[in-house]
Amino acid sequence: MAKGSSLAPNQILLGDCPDELRRIPDRSVDLVFADPPYNLQLATELLRPNNTRVDGVDDAWDKFASFEEYDRFTRAWLAECRRVLKPDGAMWLIGSYHNVFRLGAALQDLGYWILNDVVWRKVNPMPNFRGRRFTNAHETLIWAARDQKSRYTFNYESLKASNDDLQMRSDWLFPICSGPERLKDDGGRKAHPTQKPEALLHRVLLATTNPGDTVLDPFFGTGTTGAVAQKLGRNWIGIERDPDYAKAAEERIAKVKTLSTSALETQPSKRAEPRIPFGTLIELGILRAGSKLYDERRQVLAEVKADGTLAVPGSRGSIHRLGAVVQGKSACNGWTFWHYERGGVLHPIDKLRERAKAELGLTKPMSSPLIAAE
Repeated sequence: MAKGSSLAPNQILLGDCPDELRRIPDRSVDLVFADPPYNLQLATELLRPNNTRVDGVDDAWDKFASFEEYDRFTRAWLAECRRVLKPDGAMWLIGSYHNVFRLGAALQDLGYWILNDVVWRKVNPMPNFRGRRFTNAHETLIWAARDQKSRYTFNYESLKASNDDLQMRSDWLFPICSGPERLKDDGGRKAHPTQKPEALLHRVLLATTNPGDTVLDPFFGTGTTGAVAQKLGRNWIGIERDPDYAKAAEERIAKVKTLSTSALETQPSKRAEPRIPFGTLIELGILRAGSKLYDERRQVLAEVKADGTLAVPGSRGSIHRLGAVVQGKSACNGWTFWHYERGGVLHPIDKLRERAKAELGLTKPMSSPLIAAE
């Protein structure tokens, strides 16, 4: 595509994946979510014990003549995706044991930087009818930045808050797509054999994009990525070669209403907040030189110096360095380790940082008395 050209978001490009990707401008996409063909290599029909046929994935789009052909196809579309990603963009890939290892190798060979693999553990997996293997109860997602230097989006605080203030783990528990969410064709059959649950995409997009970002799905199917992106206020581009799938996706997304702007707000990341050095607290008079700071058990007492350092008998340094020294550790977050006393109660000095932000006009004003030396 010519430099400077553009492509309107929120549309489905009908055609083969590598070809349609070439229509998308360089560095124009924030995130790619890809659910490529599994290449299941099915040789015969899969039957249940009662001799009924399992409705599995046997469509033409999932069939490749060899691993070499599949690898060529994979590297072609992955290379194009990397081209269209912004420098700080990222990629999500989902696959089964049939293809995910080949996808991972291709990602690394092409320069992507793998951040995590996530296990989607299915609440209600299809049983193993032949009884010759373990029940295949999960799929693997790979999350990768465009390259090692990418400053990718990760809404850590929002994920932690939604997980009852615990860090979000890399094993996710969701049911497979079923019930009213599962799209059906005119004959009452599944419209698409591998439709993913919206809950899965909700977490992916909430975790690694922001409102207004553009999400690309090069294997759009019946539009789960587009539907969730539309609801969450993200722009989307889908690529799909099957007209029936594309039509089902368009009809589905047309019914989706975007959440209000206020409902789309995410928990701010502490890493994205303005940096306030400890010395600023002394300069602003929020914490006075000569004040005493303690650990939360009052086992250590340090004095605040005018230059923003702390001192204990025999040692002096920054809040982080001295905090590590008195604990015999290699590192320490001094903002949470050191506490000031107010009314006989200890509070982490991190609270004083919020006062500094307010005085510097970085947040709304808040009341907090000066902390005098005691």
